[in-house]
Amino acid sequence: MPGLPALAQLCASLRSQLLAVGGLGSAVLGRMERTCEVKYKVMDSPLGKIELSGCEQGLHEIRLRCWKTPGTDPAEAPTGPELPGGPEGMTEPLTQCAAWLEAYFHKPAVLEELPVPALHHPIFQQDSFTRQVLWKLLKAVKFGETVSYQQLAALAGKPKAARAVGGAMRSNPVAILVPCHRVVRSSGAMGNYSGGMAVKEWLLAHEGSPAGKPARAGRSRPTSAWRGALGGTASAQPAGRN
Repeated sequence: MPGLPALAQLCASLRSQLLAVGGLGSAVLGRMERTCEVKYKVMDSPLGKIELSGCEQGLHEIRLRCWKTPGTDPAEAPTGPELPGGPEGMTEPLTQCAAWLEAYFHKPAVLEELPVPALHHPIFQQDSFTRQVLWKLLKAVKFGETVSYQQLAALAGKPKAARAVGGAMRSNPVAILVPCHRVVRSSGAMGNYSGGMAVKEWLLAHEGSPAGKPARAGRSRPTSAWRGALGGTASAQPAGRN
């Protein structure tokens, strides 16, 4: 049985450990308190319901809840998607995203004048190839253009990583805004799309990019031109806050 000095030392040690655990608990709680308060907004589109989610710091996801293939030509899409609910409780990134999507479907000529919402999904907070690919796609491949998986890999600094680009497209949390539908195969085949091939074809037709043509044709640009548009760098910073 330990003596009194040893017992006192043991008690002091246990007390220190308990205080340390308490301090850790406070630190964890602090991180929990800073966790994003996510808001949601549902809007109609020619392709069905679209759910937006995000916090004050940025957009988290654009979720295509119930894809449908319109029975009309994209140019004949109904005017003005419904944006249910008032502005109360909405975050600025969600409001910006809803305005951007409305313009995309109905007034694409004004897209370049609209702010792109900050992005706050974890993918855009990590230093990864996926983040780099999605960022390059957002900044370099504009409305009406297409790019091949291999060209996009080169833009992201890894010309031989075309297969990894396909994985990045599957991980894209903000479809349409980050336009993974504009990524096609070098052969001219459309490649895969999480929303379905009919939807990808509709989006490309809506933008005036005939599906099935090689990436080098039509309004797509060579990699060198995209590099010029980005100032010749492959390490630009992503939209939104880190």
